[in-house]
Amino acid sequence: MKQWYEELFMNYARSYDRESFTSGTLPEVNFIEEEIRFNKKWSILDVGCGTGRHSIELARRGYRVTGIDLSEAQLSMARSKASNLEHPPQFIRCDARELNYSGEFALVIMICEGAFPLMETDEMNYHILDNAARSLMSGGKIIFTTLNALYPLFHSVRDFVNAGQGQVESLVNTFDLLTFRDNSIVDFTDDSGKISRINCSERYYAPSEITWLLKGLQFRDIGIFGCAPGDFSRKRSVTHEDFEMLVIAEKA
Repeated sequence: MKQWYEELFMNYARSYDRESFTSGTLPEVNFIEEEIRFNKKWSILDVGCGTGRHSIELARRGYRVTGIDLSEAQLSMARSKASNLEHPPQFIRCDARELNYSGEFALVIMICEGAFPLMETDEMNYHILDNAARSLMSGGKIIFTTLNALYPLFHSVRDFVNAGQGQVESLVNTFDLLTFRDNSIVDFTDDSGKISRINCSERYYAPSEITWLLKGLQFRDIGIFGCAPGDFSRKRSVTHEDFEMLVIAEKA
């Protein structure tokens, strides 16, 4: 039986690229470059790369990039979009829970909830972070965004999602205070025009939880900031008004 994220991205590549949040790719990549001081020697792993929007832009700027994703449809779109590049990213179908890299990369990125925190258990989400840590060489960095638990404690997730007016509409949202999971019923229209309904379950994390998880994986210099699509900065403190958090840390 497929999980909800597998159903959603089975035939959603063109629709994904039309979502409003994808317009923030260029400033997001600008920020990533600044974080690694424009060092073209850095090898980059893009976990949950989707249609390759960050991977392709980084490759276009001269970086060596590997993108992994669970959806072959998303990867097919990524390969097509990168076909005119002199040195395109390597796109690989892979479950982030099954990564077997060991110190090959200087940077791991997981942007817009790429794999983490979409998994059905906390243990699976942790395993993704663990695999990302194992993929990094000493002194390497991880940059990722994740869902901020402070937001649903103060706001309606359903209203926020539906305000985006994209290809996905949330009908019901129930935020569980014991598990910090948002369980929702979602209607979406795929690339063929078919409307489907799925039951989603996403894990929201408190900033203190992320800090604890990363410290346990031997990360240091952990920074957690508020963010929005196209608006990544170390100057923006995370608050309950931020739907997402931007997390930056260095592997010891």
